[in-house]
Amino acid sequence: MKNIKTSYMRLLILSFTFLLIAGAAGKLFSQTNVEFKKKNFRERKHELRVALKELKKADNLYEFGGGNYMLALEHYLKAQDFNPNNVSLNYKIGNCYLNSVDRTKSITYFENAIKLNPKISQDLHYLLGQAFHLNLEFDKAISEYKTYKELLSPLNLAKYTKEIEKKIIEATNGKELIKNPVRVFIDNLGNTVNTIYPEYSPIINADESMMVFTSSRDNTTGGKKDPFDSKYFEDVYISSNIGGTWSAPINPGKPLNSRLHDASVGLSPDGQVLQIYKGRKRGGDIYECKLKGKKWSKPDKLSKSINSKYHESSASFGPDGRTLYFVSNRPGGYGEGDIYMTKKNNKGRWTKPVNLGPIINTEYSEEGVFMHPDGKTLYFSSKGHKTMGGYDIFKSVFENGQWSEPENIGYPINTPDDDVFFTISANGLHGYYSSAMAGGYGGQDIYMITFMGPEKPVINNNEDNLLASLAKPVSETVIEPTVEIKSNKLTLLKGTIVDDISSSPLKAIIDLTDNVRNEVIASFESNSATGKYLVSLPSGVNYGIAVKADGYLFHSENFDIPAATGYNEIVKDIRMKKIEVGNKIVLNNIFFDFDKATLRPESKSELDRLSKMLSDMPTLKIEISGHTDNIGSAAYNKTLSENRAKSVVDYLVNNKIASDRLTYKGYGFDQPIAPNDTKEGRQQNRRTEFKVVSK
Repeated sequence: MKNIKTSYMRLLILSFTFLLIAGAAGKLFSQTNVEFKKKNFRERKHELRVALKELKKADNLYEFGGGNYMLALEHYLKAQDFNPNNVSLNYKIGNCYLNSVDRTKSITYFENAIKLNPKISQDLHYLLGQAFHLNLEFDKAISEYKTYKELLSPLNLAKYTKEIEKKIIEATNGKELIKNPVRVFIDNLGNTVNTIYPEYSPIINADESMMVFTSSRDNTTGGKKDPFDSKYFEDVYISSNIGGTWSAPINPGKPLNSRLHDASVGLSPDGQVLQIYKGRKRGGDIYECKLKGKKWSKPDKLSKSINSKYHESSASFGPDGRTLYFVSNRPGGYGEGDIYMTKKNNKGRWTKPVNLGPIINTEYSEEGVFMHPDGKTLYFSSKGHKTMGGYDIFKSVFENGQWSEPENIGYPINTPDDDVFFTISANGLHGYYSSAMAGGYGGQDIYMITFMGPEKPVINNNEDNLLASLAKPVSETVIEPTVEIKSNKLTLLKGTIVDDISSSPLKAIIDLTDNVRNEVIASFESNSATGKYLVSLPSGVNYGIAVKADGYLFHSENFDIPAATGYNEIVKDIRMKKIEVGNKIVLNNIFFDFDKATLRPESKSELDRLSKMLSDMPTLKIEISGHTDNIGSAAYNKTLSENRAKSVVDYLVNNKIASDRLTYKGYGFDQPIAPNDTKEGRQQNRRTEFKVVSK
């Protein structure tokens, strides 16, 4: 009995001791809101005064929001070191971090605020949900969003239900997207391009040799700060891709940049025309600049068809240079910002813009439009569609007269944060965008995305055979790739245009014609200082290309590119011949029916071009000559080539060119310009030429 009593007493003592320890631990580890009051810091009065000064500085900045959050944070953290258990301070630090590069650092402070006093702000659970969302903790985010929804008053519940449900859907989308990440490398372009200041809105030309972007740096034109957010005014910067490495960016200065905001908006595929946003962040317009040699022209404000009293924030050229896609929040759209399209008419004026419709545009905001050089693949950012949070980048393809359902280009390119202003090279291998991800150099940095494609054995795309067949002057045979590779369906034609004798660069007009429709579909200029040109040729068209310069014979090329042809890049330097007696050129866009002298309809544009040149130079006399390969007898080929030359002369005479200015001759296979022992060589030898007889 004694032993039982002893054991019972020991148990009581142990239980009492445990309760004491538990009570002490509860006092030790429980969090209570501690105000910045003298009574709470009787022994630390001086430190309290310092902390209160930091709070006052921070609150003055915090009140204005925007870029001031980071400035406020510096002072708040000093006060936090003194008193980490103030609910209001934890809430404000969390909000500052949520509006910074290090957004996920806000989680700790919001959680502290909830422990100290969950009623400090009605939106506390919503903000914590956002922080979890940004940290890819989607289940926790959904839980916090639901808690926030449960705590809303009936009035606010009706007001915010749609917004909360959207956030829950975005988090659910995020869970699915990260299960199947796209195979990419995402690399920071490094401190040659990126700085401690923000860099964003990158745009590249079609062959990825030039990049234009926006930055708010201390060396921007004028060197002043915008009073709205205390950041330097924006300027446009340009970098060149030299051997796969981006050069140190240059600021082109005036007249392209000014003392106010100047931001990159759109760049033509050849890099010769740039569109920029000028003015103030809350009100500006889109302007256009042209590269004249090595200098940019004075910005020219686009017409009222594009600029309005509303906000136009983004634009992108189509490959023809005559189509423009842009974003505007003008009335009559589907949401907060819609994508529109306008075309330049024959008088050089932009027509009334057309909304791209509800497949592309949503009730939310669309932004950052970019048309790929293939002329049919549209990339844009949207807060609608199947986004995983904020703006996501989507892709839609225009085929059979309509846009495809926009496709989220996937994680990790897209994140729960805002992913905007995406651009991609013509070959589809590299994309560029800006991001404020951790580990950057400061604010937003520019990153390069390398697409690796599906996970399968690597297939080497040997373009040599395809280029060899595409690059010939006349195409009478169907060109097919030797290996089927999923790629962008276009051909990029580039090179330099120079004088045939001196090799000096020439400024020339490059007319692009659809030979089947006999319609000029685009016109470009080579750069006067370098002679460089670049033309994007989407697949599925028989192209006639005519290069014209004052005092020179026009130069023609033909590229008949079947719809199935994938991406190709052709470098073709063009040597222009002056209009001098004895000079001759090949008319590469004159076609005949097989084994006949009947001109095919696709020849009309070239023949009309020749007719116009003769009309503009009424004293010019020429010889039209026909040439064949060596298949068949010499007599047969001479007769065929002469009849073909005569057909051209007859066409010109019917177009009111005096017959005494024209002679024709058939040379058969007497004057080959390539060996006749290959298919390609024979194709080159089958040609029509004209020669200057007298001026």
